[in-house]
Amino acid sequence: MTTAKRPSGGSGVDSPKPARKTAKAESRAAAKGADAAEAKVASKATVKSPAKPAAKRPAKAAAGKVSATRSAKPVLSDAVAKPAYSAPALEKGLDVLELLASLSEGVTPSQIAQQLGRSLQEVYRVVVALERRGYIQRPPGEESLVLSSKLHDLSYRYPPMRRLVDAARPVLNRVAIDAYQAFHLAVLDGLSIRVVAQVDSPAPLGFRLRVGTQNPAIRTASGRLLIAYQPPAVQEWLFEAIGQTAPKSEVEWLRRRVEVVRSVGYEMIAGEALKGITDVSFPILDSEGFAPAVITMPFLASSTEKVPLDDANRRLFEAAQTITGLLGGQLAEPKFPLVDTGGPVGSPGR
Repeated sequence: MTTAKRPSGGSGVDSPKPARKTAKAESRAAAKGADAAEAKVASKATVKSPAKPAAKRPAKAAAGKVSATRSAKPVLSDAVAKPAYSAPALEKGLDVLELLASLSEGVTPSQIAQQLGRSLQEVYRVVVALERRGYIQRPPGEESLVLSSKLHDLSYRYPPMRRLVDAARPVLNRVAIDAYQAFHLAVLDGLSIRVVAQVDSPAPLGFRLRVGTQNPAIRTASGRLLIAYQPPAVQEWLFEAIGQTAPKSEVEWLRRRVEVVRSVGYEMIAGEALKGITDVSFPILDSEGFAPAVITMPFLASSTEKVPLDDANRRLFEAAQTITGLLGGQLAEPKFPLVDTGGPVGSPGR
């Protein structure tokens, strides 16, 4: 088949190119204009030297002018009205990270530029740098970009997270021996929970979750309890984000379940993940009454158990109360013995 040549200066329809070629062409076009865009932004970011304070200027000889100067209102200099320094590339990089953190699916560089209200040339080199450093990544076989777990890994080095784990570890070690069960500490990681500390049971047989394990928050006792003890704005964001992939009926069930576990102060469910395992969770509260983490006991019922479930639950609560106190919070005692807060996702409420 022959293809007619497009007249010079006219319009025509080219044959469609594969998606990957289009993305590469987009990247090459962005690279060509990036240098000019960066230079333009840098020139705009140039800050004039701040004006000298009025007090250092030579005083006027006339007394009348001096008194008039004292009564006049001070004028703010450019250095006060505007930031003394700016870093356009850094701010664009933070904009990209914050955008990807708010999305549940990948986006292309051109979509990032569109959502940020910037040109592709402005964000292209920032995206390339973030991808090279491992903060964003492309799923296999895709051109879209998603946030990696590197920021989450960095958060563990941040003193508050380190303080939480350091405060919890000796308490976890002690309660594991007292209750003869395994315990773990979990935090929210987007729409999932992530285990950040764990202690094995001293029993010959036991069940545990490895440090770093992730599970959907809606389908775990730890996750639902964490959602229940978040600020209202965070809760609503979680409900909306979960609703993008979960059926409406499950989100409505989650809302009801969160109200239940918040009212009783714990989450307890039998056989959700494995038969024979009863998951019991208590929140770890900060000074404002919100939960940066929860402590969970996957209680394994066996013929060799030395501590009954009710006694183990009391020891679990005491451990949660101790860690909460170390973080400056207060944890109210629930009504013992504990009862199941309901069945798994989608089951009828209490």
